[in-house]
Amino acid sequence: MNNDTITTTAIITGQQQYFTTADGVRIAWQLDGAEDKPVVVLSNSIATDYHMWDAQIAAFTPHFRVLRFDTRGNGASGSPAGDYSLNRMSLDVIELLDHLGIDRVHFIGLSLGGFIAQYIATHMPERIDKLILTHTAAHLGPMEGFNNNIKTLREHADMAPFEQMFIRNWFPERMITANDARIQPFRKVILDMSPTGLAGSFAAVRDGDLRKTAALIPHHTLVIGGEYDTVTLPEHSSYLADTIPDAQLVMLPAVHLSNVELTEDFNRIVLGFLQ
Repeated sequence: MNNDTITTTAIITGQQQYFTTADGVRIAWQLDGAEDKPVVVLSNSIATDYHMWDAQIAAFTPHFRVLRFDTRGNGASGSPAGDYSLNRMSLDVIELLDHLGIDRVHFIGLSLGGFIAQYIATHMPERIDKLILTHTAAHLGPMEGFNNNIKTLREHADMAPFEQMFIRNWFPERMITANDARIQPFRKVILDMSPTGLAGSFAAVRDGDLRKTAALIPHHTLVIGGEYDTVTLPEHSSYLADTIPDAQLVMLPAVHLSNVELTEDFNRIVLGFLQ
């Protein structure tokens, strides 16, 4: 099966659709681009929806068919109770690919999406062609910080403090001070997010330790990091690039969402690598 082969599943390009995972969670997804193009999957940061990649679509679709989805617990996807795992989140992606009849893809994962990308690359490597890990890590801590956030969400369910935290972590002060229009959709997604879903997603990152398996990633890999990233630090990007065999490293003068902050640079670097 080719990576651009689609089953008889009803697909409306450019429109949000849903499928249900084996454990009963509804996942939102969207395909953009021509059917005869190779498929690239975009996997999101925590507390975002797949529209975080909107600035990539016009640049990517002349060359690729782009598959985006909302990670469970995030965006329009379902938010089951309890702790999530990278294993289950990765299975969501594989089940989506199987649902669409897509065998092999290029995969771009940012932050939490990068954790998912690493897990698939080591446990289901045959499903990925080229791999891009951006603003992510093999492990993040400390565990106490994640546990405190999870406890807060499950006891108070107030998203306002998390909206402030994420925006400060994702964007440079100049964009925040200027009330940059690109930030506003991210604020809304966070405030509308399920506290249950965010707590479960925090648990997946807390429990994800991929340091022992990073060296097993067999794919042609590009690592993109941010020089001013305070979440996934520059040393996290360097670790991945040093550990994954023959990986390339690009550091951008950005915080955590360089695909938004430095869209043209991000798109140019990604397309250059994939093509």
